Amino acid sequence: MSSNFLFPFTEEHDMIRQTAREFAQREIAPIAAEFDESGEFPYDTIMMMGEMGFMGIEVAEEYGGVGMDTLSYVLALEEISKVDASHGIIMSVNNSLYCYGIQKFGTEEQKRKFLPPVASGKSVGAYSLTEPMAGSDAGSLHCQAVRDGDFYILNGRKSWVTSGPVADYFVVFTMTEPEKKQKGITAFLINKDLPGFAVGKKEPKLGIRASATSEILFEDCRVPVENRLGNEGQGFKIAMTVLDVGRIGVATQALGISGAAYEASLNYSREREAFNRKIGEFQGISFKLADMKTRLEASRLLVYNAALAKERSKSTGERFSLEASLAKLFSSETAMFISHAAVQIHGGSGYSRELPVERYFRDAKITEIYEGTSEIQRLVIARMETGLR
Repeated sequence: MSSNFLFPFTEEHDMIRQTAREFAQREIAPIAAEFDESGEFPYDTIMMMGEMGFMGIEVAEEYGGVGMDTLSYVLALEEISKVDASHGIIMSVNNSLYCYGIQKFGTEEQKRKFLPPVASGKSVGAYSLTEPMAGSDAGSLHCQAVRDGDFYILNGRKSWVTSGPVADYFVVFTMTEPEKKQKGITAFLINKDLPGFAVGKKEPKLGIRASATSEILFEDCRVPVENRLGNEGQGFKIAMTVLDVGRIGVATQALGISGAAYEASLNYSREREAFNRKIGEFQGISFKLADMKTRLEASRLLVYNAALAKERSKSTGERFSLEASLAKLFSSETAMFISHAAVQIHGGSGYSRELPVERYFRDAKITEIYEGTSEIQRLVIARMETGLR
């Protein structure tokens, strides 16, 4: 990979991409199908990723990370997700939804306590906003935190927590002043060992099955005041700011899935024969491949552009919500488009678990849902463009 007029790739970018690619092929590819089948969490490879610096790529070295830029993160995540989307989302949540919020909004004491274990990959981090009755409408949270001297007492149930069953640390959003709705949300940093905290039911999912997802429960859980992230009532702002970064992560995950599904289809079209011809010679297949390739490269441009927008924000302070939503919307819908076409091109073989194509298809769907559905992305984009609500 070399620099071009669009993206300032460096030797460091080349190195981390190649390192991630080789690691994914060597360590993740041989086990991906097995862990998808069992639904078990891939502890060993995740710990290896931590040792290689993949779990805290943008976190400063003083807090346990490797201090690289956003483009490095995206390039590495793309390669990991291309081999297995479950490993990709675990990496994405660690870097974006967990580490980014603490690095941006945390106190110095919080950064030194809660970042190093997760950024170094020795522990797993998680982010918890969604509840059973509060998904896209984050202002309708029911989980509450009530101040009691030097503590907050948390009660409630959170749902769809990626890495919930295995995480050691959580960023959790609760209501401190329900009457204020969005302005009454406050964020907290939670250690799983706090009394009153428990992991709830594990979700039986269509895809990304090796990524553990569950409810988490709070019953009179006493959280020290010093674990509050930001000020009271600042939680919604923190959540939305962090989700912008998470959307870049999901867009990259989707890009990886798209790349894997496209390459599998391209190779199959060159090898498979029907009517004494390679199937790639038939217009019905070749036009599919042309459409897949076009959307794949368009997704890549949007994802890399969002990464650069986020990197610029470190010096300008500007939000990158539009770039993140554009990338997330297009890349996720492209992953569904390409993986669907890949199954069709492979025919019966694409429907069989003997090939990874059906896994790409199952894994792709969630990218249109989490970190904000496609409908929410369209809402964000339209409002930012029109200035209307």
